[in-house]
Amino acid sequence: MMKSVELVVHDSRPDALEFAEKFSDQLEAAGISTSGDPDVVMALGGDGTMLAAVQRAIDLDIPVLGFNLGTIGFLSSVDVSDVDRVIEALSSNDFLVSERSILHAKTKKGKAMGLNDVVVEKIDSQRLVQLRVSIDDEPFLTYRCDGLIAATPTGSTAYTFSSGGPLVDPEVEAILLSPVAAHSLFDRTMVLPANRTLKIIVERDRPVRVSVDKVDLGVLEEGDSVEVRTAAVTVRFLALDVTSFPQSVTEKFGLAGL
Repeated sequence: MMKSVELVVHDSRPDALEFAEKFSDQLEAAGISTSGDPDVVMALGGDGTMLAAVQRAIDLDIPVLGFNLGTIGFLSSVDVSDVDRVIEALSSNDFLVSERSILHAKTKKGKAMGLNDVVVEKIDSQRLVQLRVSIDDEPFLTYRCDGLIAATPTGSTAYTFSSGGPLVDPEVEAILLSPVAAHSLFDRTMVLPANRTLKIIVERDRPVRVSVDKVDLGVLEEGDSVEVRTAAVTVRFLALDVTSFPQSVTEKFGLAGL
């Protein structure tokens, strides 16, 4: 039995706060605490809330489960109609478990881990930046662009996708490298083996901002760099039912019947 749950709630949404209050009461009635040392983190909201819950799961080395109260909710596996089944699964410790790779980013100012992506983006909206990339210390390309995205397969459905990148099944072990608005002939996403290490170096006097799952990691100046690699740890996702990646894509993007 999972005896304690930590809830991460989208606190600016009344529906999420209302659901959290009711769900907490139901958990307590089933003998499951919402305080103390948690056995699982649960997100109540959309994908943004789920990313915050993933950070807690990484810090605590426990699994994560997401209730989708948003729109697409690609990272969440259950919704409010599944409450009774979730409580039953908590009581019997009977969940399906899948492991997702995460990225580790390091600069001279700090380091962080994230589920979706590491984004290096221009600060001055009027000027392109110049970013030099090496892969396992081997020089690759210098991009003149608005930014670069390093993503996991899980993150391929997020910013990388909106930048024209491919959808990659989370079971694939890979790192994706995508330019944002590249001013060059080569503007395609690179799909690399997960054991590669990327180094992105800022060239010219045009600073960039680095973020990991939308959390600010600071500003890089000319000559500074960020190193991105697959982390040694993973995040465990819980689910009630088996859902294939193609099925998730058709359901979440409303493609069924096309």
